[in-house]
Amino acid sequence: MGFLGEVWRVRSGAEPVGEILIDDADFPWLSGRFTAGPAFESVRDLFARELALMDQDHEEHWQEWETTYDEITRRVSLSSPDGPVAEFLLHIEGDRAWFRWSDEPFAHA
Repeated sequence: MGFLGEVWRVRSGAEPVGEILIDDADFPWLSGRFTAGPAFESVRDLFARELALMDQDHEEHWQEWETTYDEITRRVSLSSPDGPVAEFLLHIEGDRAWFRWSDEPFAHA
């Protein structure tokens, strides 16, 4: 598939959060090796909290997950090799990252 070997970038403003070297593509999800950049420390806890809330899978935790994920998308951007994407759902755990993206904003219920 065409995504393998691509490098996607995560940024916080002008600061690099990290890079994702794509090694698996199961459309619409891509995943790969995450290499942290200088700005990762400023968002590390948000990504850890997001995953912890997602794993709980209780109705009362979904609102808290949405609030946490909104903060992630407020603080970071995701760029493909062709440039920034309009919207994304990104998870980072250790040296792995997986995400889906859209060139158009996601439809919200």
